[in-house]
Amino acid sequence: MDTKLLVEIKQVLNKFPEYWEGEMLLKHKLIDDLRGYKKDLLEKLLSNELIKNTYSIKLETGIVFKVDEFISMLRYKNYWDNSYTRYSNEIGLSSDDKYLKYNSDVVLDFPHKDCILEGGMTKDEVGKKEIYYHKILAKEEIDTLLTPKIFTNIKKYDKNGENVVTQFNDTDNLIIKGNNLISLHSLKERYAGKIKMIYIDPPFNTGGDSFKYNDRFNHSTWLTFMKNRLEVAKELLSNDGTIYVHLDYNEVHYLKVLMDEIFGRENFLNEIIWAYRERETSKRFYNRKHDTILFYAKDVKSNYTFNYDSIREQYSNVTIAKFKYTDENGRKYRLRTKDGKSDPPIEDENTYRQYLDEQSGPLPRDWFIMPFLNQAADERVGFNTQKPESLIAKFIKASTNENDIVLDFFSGSGTTLAVAQKLNRRYIGIEQMDYIKSTTLPRMIKVIGGDDTGISSEANWTGGGSFVYAELYPINQKYIAQIQKANSDVEIQDIVDKIKESAFLDFKINIDKITNKNSGFASLTLEEKKSVLIQVLDANQLYLSYSEMDDEQYGIPEPVKQFNHSFYNKRKDVKRHE
Repeated sequence: MDTKLLVEIKQVLNKFPEYWEGEMLLKHKLIDDLRGYKKDLLEKLLSNELIKNTYSIKLETGIVFKVDEFISMLRYKNYWDNSYTRYSNEIGLSSDDKYLKYNSDVVLDFPHKDCILEGGMTKDEVGKKEIYYHKILAKEEIDTLLTPKIFTNIKKYDKNGENVVTQFNDTDNLIIKGNNLISLHSLKERYAGKIKMIYIDPPFNTGGDSFKYNDRFNHSTWLTFMKNRLEVAKELLSNDGTIYVHLDYNEVHYLKVLMDEIFGRENFLNEIIWAYRERETSKRFYNRKHDTILFYAKDVKSNYTFNYDSIREQYSNVTIAKFKYTDENGRKYRLRTKDGKSDPPIEDENTYRQYLDEQSGPLPRDWFIMPFLNQAADERVGFNTQKPESLIAKFIKASTNENDIVLDFFSGSGTTLAVAQKLNRRYIGIEQMDYIKSTTLPRMIKVIGGDDTGISSEANWTGGGSFVYAELYPINQKYIAQIQKANSDVEIQDIVDKIKESAFLDFKINIDKITNKNSGFASLTLEEKKSVLIQVLDANQLYLSYSEMDDEQYGIPEPVKQFNHSFYNKRKDVKRHE
């Protein structure tokens, strides 16, 4: 937009104090009055020659103000000092909306902080333009987006294979394919305050991972994406629960401040360092081959679980050998026991080892060296960033007991789920990427069958147990998946026809106008056509809400209805067919 035009629009709107809250334009109120053709507002706008020339059409009988175009400018252009864009592209610490160098009480501010980001990718290599729903202005849209959804394609797997299931029990493990934000809000209906531990390994926002949002707010988008999910994750945690968030240097320091805000700075327990490689990779700076795991309690004052002895490590042979060592002053080398006192003088090595075993080894460390899985590792299932089972086992052993529930809503290859199964914990996993069917699900079937890789030997794992697999019931999401997979213009045209017939379209868009032969749609590249069609779909109607399950147009089978009623603890009469 021309700067002069913007200035003149603001000058006109400044004459209406009811549209301003300080320096913030109350766009929703302004738009309501424009839709209602408020006479004095339109007259003031049209009295400005530049605005009139830009947003009106002169007819023989008078002038028509292009209300929809003016509203579109207000809604979708980043020119107004409101909560979407008032911080421009800045991210930093602030207090009372003012950036500061330091303060005893700070929060992390970034564009779109007060919005909901759906995050609806289904393939690693394909991103999509996201819609930011403002929590106040778009409350209705958010309520629809986050309302409990229907589960479909439900199967239960145990040692006997795949089974049909119509009931969900408290003892069942659960793996969900679908958007994790929407899935988390659906889980709230049953699991709010019941999850003992959360471990997540989200996309690191490195530019080379699965977080492919190609807009100038990439950093802010990632923070919004994480904030939305961590807020509902906190609701799912039990009061004595804990959460581990696994990151690298790209975002960990920003997320630390954000998590202090969400969980409370007083509930920060530790930062755990996992060094996965020791060799030198650069002579320009210190070796940077470690990840950081942020560790928080839901409530540090609660009796949260920390199984101190389960993760104490054994002293190395080098350390054991040192007991014979005497320094130049004749002082004997001694280890420290867990009560902090020096160990007793024991000269016999075998007796000394037995004594140390009784002490359970040294204190659990908040840093350790453990190599990444190499290409030939037995437990590797094809992921370059797959974490070792022994790494996740440390956290699960420390922060849960048997039958506690572990949640991982970035399940990836399923490492957290596999470890939880082998350690006799209950678990919930969520993954929206398509590889859940080709990688995660087969891995968990193998685990139940007695997989002998990873921690199996240590855990004496020989198989057993079960889990329920379910998918969010797709509406528009199925068209997005088809669009992303299309390889030709013929396939695209077929999808266009299907969308016109049964998809939920964005109310602002006329698909016939966009795709007709005179629109220029045919001349676009295949990727450009895909992008246009994804934007045509109503992003708020990706999955079918539980409240719509009895709508006959969807033809939901009775077994699916029974499962969903059972999951959401809603008792309803089931129709009987003679």
